[in-house]
Amino acid sequence: MAVTISLLYDGKYYVDPLIERVEWSGDVAQPYRTLTVTMSNTYNGDEPAIAFELGKELRFSVDSVGLFRGVIFSYDIAQDGNATIIAYDENVYLTKNEDTRKFVGMTASSIVKEIAKAFEIPLGNIANSGYVIPKMILRNMTLWDMIVTALTETRKQTGRKFYVYSREGKLYMREKKDEIVRWMIEDGVNILTASRSRSIDDMRTSVKVIGGDDENNPITALAKDTALANKYGLMQHLEQADLQLNKSQIDQLAKQRLKELGKITEDVSIEALGITDVVAGAAVYAFESMTDLVGGFYVNADRHSFQNGVHRMEITLSKTDDLPKIEYEDDTVKAAAKKAKKKAKKKASGAASSNNPVNQLIQQIEGGK
Repeated sequence: MAVTISLLYDGKYYVDPLIERVEWSGDVAQPYRTLTVTMSNTYNGDEPAIAFELGKELRFSVDSVGLFRGVIFSYDIAQDGNATIIAYDENVYLTKNEDTRKFVGMTASSIVKEIAKAFEIPLGNIANSGYVIPKMILRNMTLWDMIVTALTETRKQTGRKFYVYSREGKLYMREKKDEIVRWMIEDGVNILTASRSRSIDDMRTSVKVIGGDDENNPITALAKDTALANKYGLMQHLEQADLQLNKSQIDQLAKQRLKELGKITEDVSIEALGITDVVAGAAVYAFESMTDLVGGFYVNADRHSFQNGVHRMEITLSKTDDLPKIEYEDDTVKAAAKKAKKKAKKKASGAASSNNPVNQLIQQIEGGK
């Protein structure tokens, strides 16, 4: 069944007759979705039909259902009138603003709300992330990197996973477990092509976490999956904890990190007949016989194309549904590491000097005086 697409420019002009192809895409590694429109922007071959301006709004709908609202960031046109427009939804401004901010005793949810208030970003529903982060000083970061850092710290401590998206110009944050699986992708029905890869390159079978503010008596926690280590080999992950975490929190961190890292990485790429609800962050069931693909997956990235009434999608699925991780390192940790490195360098320099034959001869002469 053919789909009907519509594109509204600047809230005034429907430019549907000019459109040749539309791509609508997203990725969990980015807070915003992208709309790429290819068109012939001329009626007579001599002048443009529409004078598109950067910064103006685009709205895209399929079968009268609104899918995208965003801002034009790029416009290219050639002599023959062939043109390309690229627009991003409003969450793109999270990546276009940088700042230095300090957060003390706040959840990731509270951090998102504070950032949104400071930069006048309209908010939708923001899920409660629960975990209170003791302190973070984030310097020279984009707002998006600040949010990802807070979500990474939350995930490391609790295992809870969240993703950020935009809807009708508002910023939303939802927990992964709240995503309802409503769609099935299967061979012989809607799958066109499929491939699957599995790897233990990123697996870790042991996790060691070091914390505390006493350099000579650190707090250490070790978590190990003996069954995995026997099967795949010992592969240990080392992590420096926030200096303000206590023993119990560090133990929990080690266990949670092992739970996350002690997994086979599984990535699936599928081209299928398009479903507009299957976008980055969504959950689907997938079945494909040749690749032995069975079960529930999260969509990590998607690219939907609309051309000549046909809607197709390319999606990347993963069991791990990872957000991009940005590790937070306390300034005190950085200072301690720098001090230790300097001390080790000085010690190595002294050892090298004492092993030098000329220096040894001088020491012997001076010793004989």
